[in-house]
Amino acid sequence: MSRSPSGWRARITDTTVGLFGHAPDPLSDTFDYRGDPGLFGPDSVTWRLMGNASSFVGGIRALLVQAAHPEVAAGVGDHSAYRDDPLGRLSRTASYVTATAYGSMPEVESAIAVVRRAHEPVQGTSHRGMTYSASAPEMAAWVHNALVDSFLTAYRTFGPVPLSDTDADAYVAEQTRLGALMGAEPLPDNVSDLREWLVDHRAVGHSPAGADAIAFLSRAPLRQPTSSAYQMLYAGAVATIPRRLRQALGLRVRPGGRTAGRAVTGLLHAALGFSSAWAAALDRCGAPRPVGIRFRATDGVAR
Repeated sequence: MSRSPSGWRARITDTTVGLFGHAPDPLSDTFDYRGDPGLFGPDSVTWRLMGNASSFVGGIRALLVQAAHPEVAAGVGDHSAYRDDPLGRLSRTASYVTATAYGSMPEVESAIAVVRRAHEPVQGTSHRGMTYSASAPEMAAWVHNALVDSFLTAYRTFGPVPLSDTDADAYVAEQTRLGALMGAEPLPDNVSDLREWLVDHRAVGHSPAGADAIAFLSRAPLRQPTSSAYQMLYAGAVATIPRRLRQALGLRVRPGGRTAGRAVTGLLHAALGFSSAWAAALDRCGAPRPVGIRFRATDGVAR
């Protein structure tokens, strides 16, 4: 006998939530700040764009693109515990993204302060003899801009509804608010300038640390069936990376990569609905939830 839809949805939800459950809930106190719209607010493109399953592809893509900057890759390789605690690193990154996208301003500021403290000791020299500091504006810009471009590209490729060029530019402009708080510079404020800055960046190149990161990401230590789903999301992410960056990273597009990514994001969207963080942020602001949108509740049941 086949299981009910609620059964398979619950299993996918439990598995997904478990992967990101290795850090405290970044919005656990969000209703202490009722009426606070945070950085973006209910009418923003950011809240719509970040609330669906395409963000899983966006997160993978961002990590890949970040590895194309040898000094950024060296900072991660020399100072990060991603090899020993991959789910902890994943959860902390997801908490930062959630808090800064959907949190009240105190929650946004707290998340940024945590990242800034973590970045203070991240200094060293890359394989090509160039010094790096995670607090340097241009290194912060590479990380931030790669995230923005990746979430946007993933949404436009795998998201549930089309995003207009006007809304895409608005999303990039909105994200400069966060980049400024992170001390990042420069911060392109439209899609075309953002993509040009990333693809034509003078620092892009192959590096041992970048290769290590790619090797890890390509074989993430996950159990089945999560591992197979991840590989399809990974293939989808690689398929959306511009050629110059793929060449620097030694990546090849797998046949059917976009189709694979679309299949898994569609399944995840059917199971999870939209983000419970988006729902909480709307409720905190007293804004109506969009008609016809099914949100994932904290008990794992999408409503």
